Amino acid sequence: MEKIIIRQISVGPLEVLTYLVACPRTKEGVIIDPGGEAERISAMAGEEGVKVKYILNTHGHADHVLANERLKTLFKAQTCMHEDDDRFFAREEIREASAKEFGLLPPEPVDIRLHHGQVLEVGDLEIEVIHTPGHTPGSVCFLVRGNLFTGDTLFVGDVGRTDLAGASLETLLKSLEERLLPLPKETVVWPGHDYGETPASTIAREMEENPYVTDFILDLP
Repeated sequence: MEKIIIRQISVGPLEVLTYLVACPRTKEGVIIDPGGEAERISAMAGEEGVKVKYILNTHGHADHVLANERLKTLFKAQTCMHEDDDRFFAREEIREASAKEFGLLPPEPVDIRLHHGQVLEVGDLEIEVIHTPGHTPGSVCFLVRGNLFTGDTLFVGDVGRTDLAGASLETLLKSLEERLLPLPKETVVWPGHDYGETPASTIAREMEENPYVTDFILDLP
């Protein structure tokens, strides 16, 4: 099986890791977490000859959605977010809180509301939506052919903040334990920010080295 196309770049004021993921045969693909610099993201897709079908958001924080509307126009693609975050960030009090937390405008309503277990077909690829609340109520990870795009749910050696509106450490840890750790250990973790020693990891490595996993979930010595 031909290897899927994955490109990772850091964009925007908060250095979000944005991804291009595409089917090698059909060159149909998605953008995950467009954190700004829409023209640079568009150029990346052009370099690979990819036609973007969906713009996927792992969650609704402003730094991960900055280029949604511009790319929607450029690619004529549909924006997608979990239903819980699309509703959460539509609330006026949450929009105000989010704008204060990030100094950026929160997301506009998306075209497609996602739900846990949903599968998006992109060329020959099947992209599974895994709901992992904790960082936000509607945080998700996207799983495709052994690659897990975790947004701010799981970083290399760390997890996303839980001191923001709608966040909960207890809920996040439950998401890790029930939804992510059962995945095959060789699953590649592609995080939403480059906060670790490397820009990517694996489930196995996080089970051995991530203190939120070893100390809070596995209770390793």
